[in-house]
Amino acid sequence: MSLELVRNLGIVAHIDAGKTTVSERILFYAGIERRMGEVHEGTAVMDWMEEERKRGITITSAATTVPWKGHTINLIDTPGHVDFTVEVERCMRVLDGAVLVLNAVSGVQAQSETVWHQMQRHGVPALAFVNQLDRPGADFMACVADLKQRLGAPAVPVQFPILTGGEFRRVVDLVGPVAWEYSSEDQGQVPQRIEIPAEVADEVGVLRAELIELLAEGDEDVLAAFSQDREPTSEQLHRALRAEVLHRRLLPVFAGSALRNVGIQGLLDGVLAYLPSPLDVEPVCGKPVDGEGEIRRPPDVDGPRCALAFKLEADPHEDLTFVRVYSGTLRPGEKLFNPRVGRMERISRVLRMHADARQPLEQALPGDIVALTGLRHTVTGDTLCEHDGALLLEEVAFPDPVITRVVEPRATKDRDRLRAALDRLAFEDPSFVVREDEETGQWLIAGMGELHLEIKEHRLQQDFQLEVAVGTPRVAYREAIAKGARCRASVDRVLGGERVLGEVELELVPADPDQLESRPERPSLEWAADASVPEEYRSAMTEVLVNSVEVGPRFGYPLSGGAVRVVGGGPPSERSAELGYTQAALQALRQGLQESEICLLEPVMSFEVTAPAEFMSGILGELNAKKATIAQLEAEGPVRRVVGRVPLFHMFGFATTLRSLSQGRAGFSLAPAGFRPVSEAELEGRGLIWR
Repeated sequence: MSLELVRNLGIVAHIDAGKTTVSERILFYAGIERRMGEVHEGTAVMDWMEEERKRGITITSAATTVPWKGHTINLIDTPGHVDFTVEVERCMRVLDGAVLVLNAVSGVQAQSETVWHQMQRHGVPALAFVNQLDRPGADFMACVADLKQRLGAPAVPVQFPILTGGEFRRVVDLVGPVAWEYSSEDQGQVPQRIEIPAEVADEVGVLRAELIELLAEGDEDVLAAFSQDREPTSEQLHRALRAEVLHRRLLPVFAGSALRNVGIQGLLDGVLAYLPSPLDVEPVCGKPVDGEGEIRRPPDVDGPRCALAFKLEADPHEDLTFVRVYSGTLRPGEKLFNPRVGRMERISRVLRMHADARQPLEQALPGDIVALTGLRHTVTGDTLCEHDGALLLEEVAFPDPVITRVVEPRATKDRDRLRAALDRLAFEDPSFVVREDEETGQWLIAGMGELHLEIKEHRLQQDFQLEVAVGTPRVAYREAIAKGARCRASVDRVLGGERVLGEVELELVPADPDQLESRPERPSLEWAADASVPEEYRSAMTEVLVNSVEVGPRFGYPLSGGAVRVVGGGPPSERSAELGYTQAALQALRQGLQESEICLLEPVMSFEVTAPAEFMSGILGELNAKKATIAQLEAEGPVRRVVGRVPLFHMFGFATTLRSLSQGRAGFSLAPAGFRPVSEAELEGRGLIWR
């Protein structure tokens, strides 16, 4: 199939906006499924994991391929819960287009903002689909205004819903202009073309005029028609709108109700009309493994093979590596080079995925999103390419974990099995970190939230048949250098009958407060220009110093921010040795950390709470007690929305408290928003220090 007829599409949204229901309707209308899967019944095809069907939420992204009007759509249904944002992040890296699904009652929500920023960061053109317009309180135009105000998105309606007598079955296509009526039957038959009702004709006319005026700014044909006061053709409008979407200058907004089978066919037509094919996006670029510059890989079937591994799935029978093919052709039995590890990988099978179902393929072409088996050394973010002319594509960046728990087997005989199971879970999920406590022998698991770690605990029981004991959630603290120090140490000892010398002076540089609050990195190692350390010893010193600053000196949490600078050293002599300099560097570092002022950092979360007005005073009182900073309080009809930031330490169990305060009618979401120093008084109050 020509690449012009391929679309790589992601469905993204805040939790409970109906994203998976949209995906299920797409599968049905495309003829892939004979029955519509329902999330609330636990029968959704794309939610194939047992945990997903029990909870009614998407946990892991699921891929499938559907045909529509002679085109092929590679579809990825992504999670909407903030704890699984990493799934959305790595999918965005390989998608050409996306559909942002909105709840017609709530409009733009917290995770809507997160996925929008992810789309912007990766340069992904998008459409918006206002879902659930059949619900009481739904407001299509309010959602369009929300997109503009809260996201700064260039939203423009290309459809308009018609609600008659409380029933939503008709949608006007503003580009046509034409109206469509959808069947009230459960199977949702082909929509029928009807005349635009007189009661909405004026509003449709105004919205269409605004659309034409916007498109006239970037298209000469539409501008000519507009200036001559005549109607542009629908073909001219389609072409102009497509160009604006590809350049991300406009966000077309569609209308529908997936649960009531309204608007899905029109959305699919919009995907074909406005979102890019692999030929419409810039060729992927990478850096040569050896040397500077840039290598471009256009989507050429006969070109050098190039693919990006963006997702791993640890399967009991065979591990799956999901890849986006950018150039060349991948076939079973062939070998690809992984430049990160410098090894060749042999492809056992090439699979077309349909949720958890697999279809073997003879080949995968540019633009395809497929799963490969047989890869032993490839992890998320790795490039697969030719050995000659190898390149490294930009890796996928993942957020740091914010919460930890202790996990241990209930039976001592299961220790080795638990270690292997945890390694498997960490292998497929880069945001899940496992570390063994050398003193206690327990494992510490770290993740993005309570739900994230709870899912891992259940998978240990269900997928690996392990009975485990899990501790209460704990904050994933960091340590940082608040006030630096400068120390010098020397070594003069006899080793192997020979006297060795070494002398090193280090300076510990405090962390930049702005850097700490955004995303603290591990301390960097710097060399002063006049540091008199022999060149041949620097590599060993670097390794020792980098490994030694992984754990903070005060509480044992990871050390973040700042720098360790080598500023001097003793002049080399005939008795100088590498061991002498590395030991001197280690002693100077330990002394410097003892003399430095070390502060503790804790994760801060941005929150959004929506609740009926009558419950908001109690909720605000609870947030104030948790030392939250309120940034915004808005009234949206009978609902109030409060936004702000709060230390994660105070938010454990807040979901239960919120349900009690609002009689179960409030909504709540958290997202990582950086770190902040913890005062000495708070440390004492939490029992971390004693006076």
